[in-house]
Amino acid sequence: MYRKATLNDCEMVYKLICDMECKQLPFEKFFVIYREQMSNRHYYCLIREQENNVVGVLNLRFEEQLHHSEYIAEIMEFAVDSTYRKQGIGKEMFTEACELAKKFGCTQIEVACNQLRVDTHRFYLREGMHNFHFKFSKSLAGNDSLQNAIGK
Repeated sequence: MYRKATLNDCEMVYKLICDMECKQLPFEKFFVIYREQMSNRHYYCLIREQENNVVGVLNLRFEEQLHHSEYIAEIMEFAVDSTYRKQGIGKEMFTEACELAKKFGCTQIEVACNQLRVDTHRFYLREGMHNFHFKFSKSLAGNDSLQNAIGK
């Protein structure tokens, strides 16, 4: 079953995203951001529920972008519980997210993905996405490193 996340889902969403990032995020900060996004129409946190458990999360942001002159959807976070992978849940969630984005009026869906997530790249390519862009980042907290690592 797919549905929009609620505040009650926060702990399960937190767990899935921490697993995806391979690190424990500060829950208090996470909860503040999560709560704000729940009330912001430019975010839609899609949940996959199975056997009364949250087994997948796909968090979308919708925004008008000047360089497109259109509404664009961006996948901000996307994680499926490791015990439920390879069952088509990710594919179904991605399809559902595309339909939600169309209903919101978006003309494109985008995602940024760490270069180390090679399996994830293959997934997005299989789903018809194209790798036309580079994304660059720079730490503003003084801990910029030349080494790329998940969970950094």
